[in-house]
Amino acid sequence: MLHQELLVLLALLFFIFLLVMVGKKVKVSAPIALVTGGLLISLVPGMPTIIIDPELIFLIFLPPLLYAAAWNTSWNDFWKWRRAISLLGFGLVIFNALIVAFVSVMLIPGFNLALGLLLGGIISPPDAVAATSVLKEVKIPKRLVSILEGESLINDASSLVIVRFALMAVLTGKFVFAAAAGSFIMVTVMGILIGILIAVILFYVHRILPTSADIDTALTLMAPYIMYLTAEELHFSGVMAVVSGGLFLSYRSHLFLTHRSRVQGAGTWSTIVFLLNGLVFILIGLQLPSIVSGMKNYSLVQAITYGIIISLLCMAIRMCWIYPATYLPRFLFKSIREKEPVPDKKAVFLIGWAGMRGVVTMAAALNIPLLMPGGSSFPHRNLILFISFIVILFLYYSRVLHCPGWPGHLI
Repeated sequence: MLHQELLVLLALLFFIFLLVMVGKKVKVSAPIALVTGGLLISLVPGMPTIIIDPELIFLIFLPPLLYAAAWNTSWNDFWKWRRAISLLGFGLVIFNALIVAFVSVMLIPGFNLALGLLLGGIISPPDAVAATSVLKEVKIPKRLVSILEGESLINDASSLVIVRFALMAVLTGKFVFAAAAGSFIMVTVMGILIGILIAVILFYVHRILPTSADIDTALTLMAPYIMYLTAEELHFSGVMAVVSGGLFLSYRSHLFLTHRSRVQGAGTWSTIVFLLNGLVFILIGLQLPSIVSGMKNYSLVQAITYGIIISLLCMAIRMCWIYPATYLPRFLFKSIREKEPVPDKKAVFLIGWAGMRGVVTMAAALNIPLLMPGGSSFPHRNLILFISFIVILFLYYSRVLHCPGWPGHLI
């Protein structure tokens, strides 16, 4: 049995490499190639059904993916553009999740507010890698790249905290907004403090003890799991712990990592992130047939329609948010007008336009439990998974299929 599972895993890894290479050859993005390939593989007669415990999705995939994103984020740029990043990473995510929650309740029969908030939290975080891959032919100003990367890091963490509370509301049947808001702040702040505390300990382990490049790399691989598990064990936000701890160590990496350690670590992490991203998207492809067949109360046309409507809603919400978030602080505070130049209208539009979703959305969707505490099926799980996939697909191709060079002429 173990040998068969190992063989299936190795086969999946091989198909990931193959599909990514084929995708590059035919100029199709890696996520779309992987999902399509996973779907085709699932249709092969005799192909075993692959089911991963949803609780393991967060544990296996999210800590290293968030840690890698934090490690590759420049703290100086992050702090310089902190206001814009915070308004997008916290404000927009919360606003998007709430609007999607209320609209989905009105749109989808049988949806309640807790399920709507769960869907809103899942599809709220844009992905900087997806955005920059689409914009690779465009000469983007460095400040825009910094804002997009910083936003992606923060909104991943904030959206996953929303998902956490929405899941609790669905599973327990209780949701009190005031209590949830207070708990949101508590688990977020304490998660940040725990991440920084563990990062300080690891920093001095690197500094004081005689490490090597191999040990340094191994410790960086262990760090996100230590931060995540410690925070979760104390019932605080593991994702916030990973993000804050990763930023802390990244900013100080030149103080405790040698050149060899940094080169070796960068190569190791690049490979790991590639494999994890590939596995998430090929897993959703493998499960698509069962997801579609599991949407008993909805036809495929209905589910696609819901996905497109919610995708368009997310696009509209981002555009409606970006302009007030950019210009209102300048109007209210004289200090901002004096210290900062007037934002370029073209750059503001590009930030609003770059709102593609990615691997965190898919991993969060896969994390939804299969069963409720009483043993019944989790309500609308397959529909939420399918809508999340449609949102990723629609928001990506709605950008890619514009005329060549657009919006490059804006820069």
